Amino acid sequence: MSGAGRRPRMRILALTLVVALTAACGNGGDPQPATGAGGVEKADLTIGMLPLPEVAPIQIAIDKGYFAAEGLKVKYELIQGGAAAIPDLVSGKLDLLHSNYVSALLAASTGAAKLKVVGEAYVAKNGNFVLMTKKDSPIKTLADLKGKKVGVNTSGNVATLAVSALVKTAGLTTSDITFVERPFPQMAGALDGGIVDAAVMPEPFWQTAAGQSGAATLSELFTANTLDFPMAGYLTTDEFARANPKTVAAFQRGLRKAVDLAISTPAEAKAAMLKYTKIDQATADQMKLGGYSPTIDKARLQRVADLMVEFGYLKSAFDVAPLLLPAGTS
Repeated sequence: MSGAGRRPRMRILALTLVVALTAACGNGGDPQPATGAGGVEKADLTIGMLPLPEVAPIQIAIDKGYFAAEGLKVKYELIQGGAAAIPDLVSGKLDLLHSNYVSALLAASTGAAKLKVVGEAYVAKNGNFVLMTKKDSPIKTLADLKGKKVGVNTSGNVATLAVSALVKTAGLTTSDITFVERPFPQMAGALDGGIVDAAVMPEPFWQTAAGQSGAATLSELFTANTLDFPMAGYLTTDEFARANPKTVAAFQRGLRKAVDLAISTPAEAKAAMLKYTKIDQATADQMKLGGYSPTIDKARLQRVADLMVEFGYLKSAFDVAPLLLPAGTS
């Protein structure tokens, strides 16, 4: 074909491109929000999470392609605690955050962050979280903790709240003990070295401490009025949720599929943990999984706020309803 014959077609193609671009800009030429694969507003998401069994569904959803099927590319960053990472969520460094509920409610109640709970991570079951002492410790009962140091991953979170409720059953108050912060991976060393006298340890850290140094279980952490206590959830900011409703819904769908698999097939959750924690297969096999939840239970979450009021974490009654998305569940 000659150059003269090609030019009309080139003009037609160029005109078609201009029309297509113009059609994409409505309302007087203002561009519409870009959407990624699957129609989501933001396809690339970063979630901050602790290296704990409760976030195994995140790894499962990545490995099984549940997020990818929803048009999402999810990556994670490991954190020490939810309270410390909330500023990163507010600043936008993180799009989503796995956090204990106590830190989340504190931030919401003080106005430090406007948060939305988009999914529940874990409900505490027997064997999931324990209070430990080192081998041959003179501390044999909860009452023996008076004047002692208790290790927690971060202060003012669900661990300190649970310890407060636990020692109350032995007639003690939080003024009778001193909380010492240590990341969970360092907790067994702090116990052995005498930096703390007792330590809060979740799975798989307490199994490792028991097996390697003979650490002893003083008590289940969640018992009596904290039995089946909601530990943590997946959060985003109110601003992100309003600007990215399709993204949030896609994340929830992918997460729910992974949670369902973790519940029905615990071996899948244990295999996933090996990828983001330092546990080995033998330790994973000892773990007592449970507590994954596919939905957010408003009444259960309200228990956290009510207990926080009882122990002075919150100055007045706090309604958790505004933290939930309009549907009320993930």
